[in-house]
Amino acid sequence: MSFNPMNWQQLCLVDESSVTVWHIERNNDEHHLKQNPVELPDAQGSVSHHTDLFFPISYDEDPYYGPLLPVSAIAGLAGDEAETFMPRNYIKPLLHPTAHCWSATSEVYVGCKEGYVLAIDAETCGVSVLQQKPLPDHLRKISDVVSYVHKEVQRKKGDKPMDLQKPVLFAMAFCNEGLYTAGSEGILFFYQIKGLQYEMKIYADILQPISSLIFSPDYTVLLLVTDQGTLYTYTPAHSGEAVKLLDTCRSCFLAADFLPGNKYCVSVTISGEVQVWLLKDGTGLSKLNLNVQATAMACCPSSNSVAVGTKRGQIYFLDVTEAEAPRVVHRIFVSEFPVLSLHCDQSGQFLIARATQGHIFILDARPSKLFEVLGYVELAGEVLDLSILSDFNSDLVEVVVLLNVAGVQWARLGTFCLSSALATDNDKYVNAHGMFNASAIKMKQYDLDYSLSSAVRLKDNTVYGYCTCAPFICKYRLSEENISEDSSVFLSEKRIPGNQLGSGFLCLSPSSRWLASAAKDGVLLIYDTFTMDILAQKHCHSHQGGGIRSVVFSLDGKFILVNGKNDGALVCLKWKKLKETEFKEAAAYWKSLLAILNKSTSNENAFLKSIAEWQFDPESKLESLPEEKVKEAPLKSSNVELTEEDGNITTLYSSGTIDMTWIGQKIKKVMKEETQRFGNQKKELEMEVEKLRETIQKMILENEQVPDTEKLEPQEFSLDIEEQEKAQAEAEQKVIMMRKEIEMENLANCYVQDVIKHECWDAMYVKGRTVKSFHMAHEVKNYPLKKRSKEELETLEKVLRLKKVETADVKEEGEKAEVMADDSASCCLIGSLSSQYGGNTSILYSQWDLHTREQKVNQIVLLKDIIYNLKTAFNKEFDKVARQKEQDIARVKERNLRIREILAQLELPVEVWEPALTDDEMPERALTVQDSEIKAEKYLTQEERQKAEMLARLEIERQLAATDNERLRALDDMMGGVLEVKKEDILKMDIPPPAFISKPEHVWTDEEKKKFRDYEKKVKELNEEKENYRMSLEDELEKLEASIQETTQNFDETVRKLSEKKVKLEMVIYQEELKIVNLVYALMLDEELGTRETGLHNFLMKKEKEKVKTARTIQMTKSKIESYIDIYENAVVQEKNVESSFAREFADVPADFLEELLQLYRQRPKTPVKETVLDTANPYRKCLGSAEDNKDALTLLMKAMDELDSPEHMPNGLDLSIWENFCLARRNKMESEEMVKWKSQTLAEMQAFLRRRVDDSDVIDSEIEDIFKELTWLQEEKMKLQLNLTIQFLLKQGQVELENTEIPEYSDAVLINKSVIEELNRNIMAQGEKKIASMVEYKDFSKGIFHLEWEHRKMSMQIEDLQQKARDIMSLIISKDRQLLLNVPNYDSNVAHHISVMEQTLGIMDELHKKNVKNRQKKVKQLEKCISLKEQENYELSLELKEMLVSTSERRHIFEAADTRHISEKAARQRYREILKQKHLRGLIKEEKEEFEILQAQVGRLRSRLFPIL
Repeated sequence: MSFNPMNWQQLCLVDESSVTVWHIERNNDEHHLKQNPVELPDAQGSVSHHTDLFFPISYDEDPYYGPLLPVSAIAGLAGDEAETFMPRNYIKPLLHPTAHCWSATSEVYVGCKEGYVLAIDAETCGVSVLQQKPLPDHLRKISDVVSYVHKEVQRKKGDKPMDLQKPVLFAMAFCNEGLYTAGSEGILFFYQIKGLQYEMKIYADILQPISSLIFSPDYTVLLLVTDQGTLYTYTPAHSGEAVKLLDTCRSCFLAADFLPGNKYCVSVTISGEVQVWLLKDGTGLSKLNLNVQATAMACCPSSNSVAVGTKRGQIYFLDVTEAEAPRVVHRIFVSEFPVLSLHCDQSGQFLIARATQGHIFILDARPSKLFEVLGYVELAGEVLDLSILSDFNSDLVEVVVLLNVAGVQWARLGTFCLSSALATDNDKYVNAHGMFNASAIKMKQYDLDYSLSSAVRLKDNTVYGYCTCAPFICKYRLSEENISEDSSVFLSEKRIPGNQLGSGFLCLSPSSRWLASAAKDGVLLIYDTFTMDILAQKHCHSHQGGGIRSVVFSLDGKFILVNGKNDGALVCLKWKKLKETEFKEAAAYWKSLLAILNKSTSNENAFLKSIAEWQFDPESKLESLPEEKVKEAPLKSSNVELTEEDGNITTLYSSGTIDMTWIGQKIKKVMKEETQRFGNQKKELEMEVEKLRETIQKMILENEQVPDTEKLEPQEFSLDIEEQEKAQAEAEQKVIMMRKEIEMENLANCYVQDVIKHECWDAMYVKGRTVKSFHMAHEVKNYPLKKRSKEELETLEKVLRLKKVETADVKEEGEKAEVMADDSASCCLIGSLSSQYGGNTSILYSQWDLHTREQKVNQIVLLKDIIYNLKTAFNKEFDKVARQKEQDIARVKERNLRIREILAQLELPVEVWEPALTDDEMPERALTVQDSEIKAEKYLTQEERQKAEMLARLEIERQLAATDNERLRALDDMMGGVLEVKKEDILKMDIPPPAFISKPEHVWTDEEKKKFRDYEKKVKELNEEKENYRMSLEDELEKLEASIQETTQNFDETVRKLSEKKVKLEMVIYQEELKIVNLVYALMLDEELGTRETGLHNFLMKKEKEKVKTARTIQMTKSKIESYIDIYENAVVQEKNVESSFAREFADVPADFLEELLQLYRQRPKTPVKETVLDTANPYRKCLGSAEDNKDALTLLMKAMDELDSPEHMPNGLDLSIWENFCLARRNKMESEEMVKWKSQTLAEMQAFLRRRVDDSDVIDSEIEDIFKELTWLQEEKMKLQLNLTIQFLLKQGQVELENTEIPEYSDAVLINKSVIEELNRNIMAQGEKKIASMVEYKDFSKGIFHLEWEHRKMSMQIEDLQQKARDIMSLIISKDRQLLLNVPNYDSNVAHHISVMEQTLGIMDELHKKNVKNRQKKVKQLEKCISLKEQENYELSLELKEMLVSTSERRHIFEAADTRHISEKAARQRYREILKQKHLRGLIKEEKEEFEILQAQVGRLRSRLFPIL
């Protein structure tokens, strides 16, 4: 948001999707804001005119479909949404504004996310898109080169390349020369705008996203602000590079610590930026960026060195002897684990680094030792916290470690000691891998009863721990007295309330006198370690920023550094008030510590200065690797290579180029020694492995030459059985996963199948089927129907009852009923042929009577019922035809059996036609999958395969047994086949010839000749019989085929007729559906008109409220103007009175002086100019003044009058008192003139405000008038819609010959019924005949007519009463009680029975309640007895307690008199020393045993590695 510098009455508001210009209108002491939204161009930068969809320019009216209403009415919107509704096809993505600034011409320049620059006129809110002016060829080439270079730089950095021709602008600043812009590219652009074109130039590139641009007050220096908080200055006049003014931290502070001397402190950020601060006033002296992610930091008390731990496991050592120029002097790669924290002991001898996986590294913190790694300690569990306690008397450094052991609910505290001997003779105390021996560091562990997040230890074995489950601090005493009896867990002595938000941590002062507590709430609490009283409390950081990250005391205890977690703040605290004793103790401790440190500080600092600055090894690429790849780098193996591809550069890292960790170097050294020690055994093993390889290769060659049945699988020659099993397990796992995926896919398909079947098959009351003809390409489909719901049937029944009531009312008039009957009989007027196909059209409303909405809705329900009945009637005929086809197919199949028998007897190879139902005729087949449809082989398990083989064997045996029937074979052999000959087998019969037929005929005897003649006769008779039987079979075959042909042709004819009926029925259904469509459209149009009317009423209400508000404003403004005119006139009169009073006041002055004074009275000083700096570069010099400026002008005018009021301008000889009165009068005159001027300006503003409000009122009046016009038009359209009905006629198809080719004009014709004309003609003829008779009979029937009229009125009233009763009955709500009253025959008895049951229930409940009360009273008495017994016992115990207290006090006096305490303490100390000695010996035995087991395990591994066969 910004004001127009040239006009304070204009305000621009820009967000991500819109731009709004607010105009401020002033009405005396009131200010009104008027909103003017700006229409932004679309995403392509094209400006399109806004279309008002709520009030279109004109309404298009179709002569058939009616008016076309606005889209909001069509969408059914009538509220506030209707005014802003826009269809999706109208919505276009618009530009997204990102920055804006005002020009000197009151234009707003807006930068967009899409790269466009807009110019917006603040008065009209018009938008123009600025276009870049085409560059000359040489400049265009230079611009292309610059863009290409910039894209390449962005690509190498891994960023998305940006288009410099259309940059995304996030900051803009205007000056006389043009427009300066900047964005995420980090480039300062200059736009020289001329008209609607601009030239763009690049002035500076700072390589950081720019978020803001601000000019100095004199517009000579431009300030650039980046997203990271860095400030740059740019001088447009010199056109140089941007100069960095301030560079802030890029990330939050990680840690901070004091340098020796307490003059400086050092901090480090998460991004690895080390900063040195002056402790006195917090001035930043220097900074050094390590370009790595830091995790910890610590300052060495014995030298000005700083250690910084990183996430990669490295520790950087910095030389800060010169606070203004810190430098890196050394780096150690400890391990692949991140360094979590760094701690230095108070003597500055040891540096303890805490890493993950329970590793703690001990380094020599002295620069003279080059920060040597002494060894490491590996603990079982996660290290939560670490603290150090220095004991200068015993020259020991005790390290206290808080562990989180898996499976243990309480905290475990571990301690170990470091002595100076560890640094002088390190090899004695570490093993080959660099791990400290437990005996050398005196490792101890203690279990505490609470789960802690931080712990510190004092010299008197007191431990303070911050509890994680609740905000309090636990105090422990590490002595055997505080160990619980059940387990070796130390119990807390005291719990002190701590911080109130989240788990916290503790920090102990160097003198162990103060204990600091901090947590997520950001409050620092400092306790006295002796009394645990709160000495100080300070809210250093906000809990919203994560609270406090770290706390550190200075060595002298005077300062405390508190670091926030996420707020980027570092707080330095100093004691204000401190007890004298505490101050002396801290000073004494600091003095003793300073005496120790002074011995080595100067030498260490001198050596630190002499160390050369550490340089990054250009051959080692580890620093350029991302952190994820550093983690993956090999640390324990020297023969593994890592390849990284970055673009076109490929770098190979090996053991020679990657810095190995300290642990890796130790492991490499051990492996090298082992390789040298077991070199001979290694060579022997390699030779044996080579022999074994050759043997296996021979076996593989032999295996390839043997037959396939004897071949072994290739994997069986693999000696790595574990790898085989692993591969098989992976394969089985993949099979299981694939099977699960297939099962899930099948399950999903089954679900989809069930859904489709339920919605498209089960839900259908009548399933869709098809009937096809046998020989013709005819097919007929039925109508799939769903069962009508209960609600539809109830609605239909309700409509039918209503129609019956209306029909009964109409039948009162016979003639009218007769006319309706004639209309019903006429299909032409009904508009369909439903009555000819089973539809009951008598229940329909007449098309001429469908005026109301209810009638149209009821007509739609009735038409749907007719369509449903037509489809149902057709489906019944369809089912008959379908059953007929099934019967015909059965008959054809029955006849085909006989035809096949005949063809088999005749031995004719003719294919028999076999009809069958298709899938369309049997759609339920689609729901069943046949085995023949599955092409894939079915998967069978082992059990299923065995079962299938057994069933196949049984089937073969059964078939063999069926073909070889011994009984039938024996009977056939016994009878010789002549026992009985069937007629069907006559064609197969043959008469065997006599045996002598092979002899010559002349050799035959007479008997043989006779037998031969009988044989010929029998053969002739058999052939005749065969021929007759063959002819009969052929006749039967023809009859069967003719019968089949006749049956199928008759069915085809039935299907053809059914198809023709289906076509006509489709026509009828379409006619009814056309009626429904017309009715639905009429209802929809009526609803749209109603919605539009509602929307207009809503908009009209808003406008009327706005009109009332505007009228009230106008009225108030008029009254204010009238009252202000009086004030203005009074001011004018007062100003005139001041001028006229001048002559009266100075009447005593001589005439010559009076004339001169009158001239001076009318003299005015020069126009005062506001005292400002001469800023010729300011583009906003001539700006519109405000009321405050007018007040300043009056003040300047009065200051200018001081010069005229000086005595130098006084006429000679005039009295000084008269001159002073004159000056006062002149000042009053000038003030009154200025007052009149101001009031005239204010009056003009008020009148202008009134004119604008009157204009707004006129606009609102015109809008209201337009709304009323449209409402009137809507009412006319609704009335026209109700009267101008759409009628559907059935016209006879054909051609009509006209004598005259001109078609008559029927635009003003009225469509009436033919019966009306005929009835009119009959009435005219009858009236002429009855006129005389009626005049004669008029007198006689006049009384009867009056009586009939009275009866008619009576019956009409009765009809109305009955109709009202019927409506009341229909609208009556039948409750459950009323249903019981209507349905139950004995309602009163039922109610009485229900009441009796309830009374019995109440009685039973009352008895149960009394019983429960008695039980409760008994329990109360028992409890009272118990209370009395307990009170008696308590009294007796109190008496015993008093006696015990007396005996205790007596024994204490006796003990004190004997004075044996010294002896008992001496014996106890002796016993304690023996216990410690035994415990120490047991610990040594345990450690030696563990080391022996480790060595045994290593020997076993080496033996298995060197001799795998053994």
